[in-house]
Amino acid sequence: METEHKLVESKNGVVHYWIDRNVNKDAKWIVFTHGLTANHSMFERQVEYFAIKYSVITWDVPLHGLSRPYHDFSYNQTAIELKTILEKEKIEKVILVGMSMGGYPSQEFASLCPDMVEGFIALDTTPFGLKYYSKSDLWWLKQVAPMAKCFPDSILRKSMAKSVSKTGYSYEKMMEMLLPLTKAQIIEQMDLAYGEFAKENKEVSFAFPVLLLLGDSDTTGKVKLYNEKWSKITGYPLHIIRNAAHFSNGDNPEQVNMEIEAFIQEL
Repeated sequence: METEHKLVESKNGVVHYWIDRNVNKDAKWIVFTHGLTANHSMFERQVEYFAIKYSVITWDVPLHGLSRPYHDFSYNQTAIELKTILEKEKIEKVILVGMSMGGYPSQEFASLCPDMVEGFIALDTTPFGLKYYSKSDLWWLKQVAPMAKCFPDSILRKSMAKSVSKTGYSYEKMMEMLLPLTKAQIIEQMDLAYGEFAKENKEVSFAFPVLLLLGDSDTTGKVKLYNEKWSKITGYPLHIIRNAAHFSNGDNPEQVNMEIEAFIQEL
C-alpha cells in the first residue's frame, strides 16, 4: 500500500499528515506523534513494521516539519487538529503513541476525546498532572530556550542530536530532522513547547490502558524520574528499552516495536 501525504487547514495554518491504510478494513489505527524539533520521519522504523498489519498515521505536529508556519501554537489546538484529521478520514478509534513532546498533544487529545482512544503508549515522555512538577521544575523548563540561544548554531544541533541518541542511526536522523530549521526556529519551537506545557498542564485520568516506555540511557531532563513517579502513582506498567537513550524508538526499534505490538495484542 502506498503512503498517502495529505493535509488539513485551519485558521492557524496547514497541518501535514501521512497515512498507510491497511487493506484489512478492520485493522486497528495507530497514530504516532513525534518529539520536539523533529518530524513524522522520526517513526520510519515503526511505520515499516506496523503498516504490514495495522493502519498508521504519522504527522508533522503544528510548528514542526512541513506544518510551518503555524500561528498560536498550543497543545489544545494541536489536539483539535488531530481530531480534524481523524474525522476527515472517518476514523473512530485510535491507539496513540506519543514520543517526548508528542506525549502532550496525545494526552490532551485523550482528555478531549476519550471515546476515540483505545490505548496510549507514552514513549520517553512525561505525564500531564500538576502533582508531578515542582515550581522549580516548571521554571527550569522555561530556561531551556534562553540557554539554547547561547550555543553557536552547529554546536547546538550536534549537542541536541547527541543528547537524545545512543546509536549512529538516531544521531543522524535527528541531525537530518534539524537540518531544514534555522537556529531561530529551533529556539521558537523550544520556547513555545515548554512554555505551553507549563501553561496547559492539568490533571487527567484515563480509563483506557496506558504503557510507559523509557530508554535505559534516557538522561533528558528528569524524564526517568517522572516516569518512575507516573508508574507508581497510576499503576501504569513501565517497561525499560535496552541500549536506548531518549530517542529509544530509533536506538532500539526492535524492542520498542515488540512492546507496542504486545500492548496492542492485549487491548
